[in-house]
Amino acid sequence: MTQQPQREQWGSRAGFIMAAIGSAIGLGNIWRFPAVTYENGGGAFMLPYLLALLTAGLPLLILEYTVGRRYRSSPPGATRLLARRAETIGWWQVAICFVVATYYAAILAWSVRYVGFSVNQSWGEDPEAFLMGDFLKVADDPGDVSTFVPGVAWPLIAVWVVVLLILVLGVRRGIERANIVFIPLLVAFFLVLVVRALTLDGAGLGLDALFSPDWGELGNGSVWVAAYGQIFFSLSVGFGIMITYASYLHRRFDLTGSALVAGFANSSFEILAGIAVFATLGFMAAQAGVGVGEVTSSGVGLAFVAFPQIISEMPMGALFGVLFFSSLVIAGLTSLISIVQVIVAAVEDRTGLRRVPAVLCVGGAVAVVSVLLFSTGSGLHFLDVSDHFINQYGIVLAGLALVVTVSWVLRKLPALQRDADATSAIGLGVWWRVCLGIITPLVLTWMMVDSLTNEFEENYAGYDTSFLLWSGWAVAAGALAVGVVLSLVRWRRDPVPPPAQDEGTAGTDTRTDNAGRSR
Repeated sequence: MTQQPQREQWGSRAGFIMAAIGSAIGLGNIWRFPAVTYENGGGAFMLPYLLALLTAGLPLLILEYTVGRRYRSSPPGATRLLARRAETIGWWQVAICFVVATYYAAILAWSVRYVGFSVNQSWGEDPEAFLMGDFLKVADDPGDVSTFVPGVAWPLIAVWVVVLLILVLGVRRGIERANIVFIPLLVAFFLVLVVRALTLDGAGLGLDALFSPDWGELGNGSVWVAAYGQIFFSLSVGFGIMITYASYLHRRFDLTGSALVAGFANSSFEILAGIAVFATLGFMAAQAGVGVGEVTSSGVGLAFVAFPQIISEMPMGALFGVLFFSSLVIAGLTSLISIVQVIVAAVEDRTGLRRVPAVLCVGGAVAVVSVLLFSTGSGLHFLDVSDHFINQYGIVLAGLALVVTVSWVLRKLPALQRDADATSAIGLGVWWRVCLGIITPLVLTWMMVDSLTNEFEENYAGYDTSFLLWSGWAVAAGALAVGVVLSLVRWRRDPVPPPAQDEGTAGTDTRTDNAGRSR
């Protein structure tokens, strides 16, 4: 085994928090949360959403922070130190990140192009026909990769060049500095969007539709599933991202306080995004003389069909479009950086490769797969199906496996709680163990059963069964299989366990500097 080099650390507490917020705030905050809220009781949805944040989102976030800082390693190394057989979970998360990174970058490439399209409203009178035909050249047969789409390929390559350059610079000089610039810029852009959206005719209709509470929906179990699902996906838990980011923390870092800041900042941005999106949809509904529900959409349909149509109709639409799609690029970029960092860190930690070759080899491999698959006429089909199955049956299952292993199998929660409490201004208390030991596993299992029930009732989005089998189910199962295989490999470097005297405490490493001074 090779000697472990000194691990890089974040330059400041603010830098880590900005990076954590940057990872959490992504495309889902902008195009998923508003629609989920509207469809699940409007203002009443805020109650299950807040409970989900407090009983699952923040406890999971603190757990990943604690595991990452305690074992100072990427997910494979950290889970191996928890228990030898648990290493499968860590590699499973790495494989999930590989899949997600390939298609996430494609959405950023589309957003980059739409920044330019917004200037002269290139989508014309029919944004949907432009997206599907002129721009993406979507194949009639899902799985047909015979059509190459250069208009997607070159911005996709550009996105990967930017991501890999930032990662090559390292945690402190690359990821931290990028987020310190990008997150304030993103907030500034979105505040401008919110102000502009609120001044549009019909904005009030949209906000009424979003926030008017339907209290009867609270008796619907699917609303609670949606609330926990939104929190789980939006906080970047289950990927191994926060384990990786926390592995670069100083031993004396306040974990609980930082998790609260990141969690509530993420939720605040989601509400801000909801205001901007629904005020704009209210304008669209007023212009068309229809109800807000008739123009409401989410995901690709919201960003690349509904919003271009709105931009064409509104005063100063070009500026609004540039700001909106630039916001998508920035939000997606900070999340993509964190996703790829999980893969890079795992390879660095377990093979001994230095930073630059690890980024170029591993990041380059992800980039090549991304360009080859998503610069084709079936890119949208691959993205839709892969995203659905890797989220529902990859990220959720991996998160459930981690929680059950730590809380039920290994019974490590008391030791990890002492570790977090020793350096945190806010003690966790028994609620943290109850949430992770009972509430979170039950909720994630409930989500899984609910999802599978819907899956077997009808094919997802009406796709052919054979296409779903190899592009959806096989991808989700393949990520787990890769995790199992990689955990059996004898790697060049094994993670170093924490000092014996550190068992159940924050450790004896009290080195301080500008970057890691206890606050």
